[in-house]
Amino acid sequence: MSRFAELLDDFFFRPDEDVSGLQDFAAGSDGVASSTPEEVPEEYLSFLLEGESYAVPIRLVREISKVPPLTEIPRAEPHLLGVMNLRGELLPAYDIKVRLGLTERVPLVAGPDAPAPPRDARVLVLRTETGPAGVWVDSVSGVVKLKPSMLEPPPGLRLGDKDCVVGIGRRGPSLYILLDPEQALTP
Repeated sequence: MSRFAELLDDFFFRPDEDVSGLQDFAAGSDGVASSTPEEVPEEYLSFLLEGESYAVPIRLVREISKVPPLTEIPRAEPHLLGVMNLRGELLPAYDIKVRLGLTERVPLVAGPDAPAPPRDARVLVLRTETGPAGVWVDSVSGVVKLKPSMLEPPPGLRLGDKDCVVGIGRRGPSLYILLDPEQALTP
């Protein structure tokens, strides 16, 4: 065997050699348990309110519906639009723009004189502790996956304060205001 062949034989692995440790190392694992767990993204349903992107965890969304006729409830909370009949189930319908301070008051959308809802408006039927509830949104954007490292606490909110805005999700140049539906529907 030539000197060159001996060098090559020392350089390359033989088929009977165990090289699994090197393959793991090359793949980024040195066989030691990683101290940082793999980030599992959570899916959020994103939607628009007054031109801003908001999102709620998709696991809390039961369904998305076109805006059905609403029946106004006298002396109800300012953000309660009324009740809606969704396939025989009566559900409260909310406009959380008032709760978020995006508008002064809820426009009249219930009753016989109410104008037709905008074409892109939808009602998100959310799962809450008190049962399903509808939330009026201007339009639904889609599903976005956000890893925990993409989430930031809302600026200006002191730790321990309960608010319906629970964070900001950042995906590339897009920002999503993350909402807690339970807090958003509380007066």
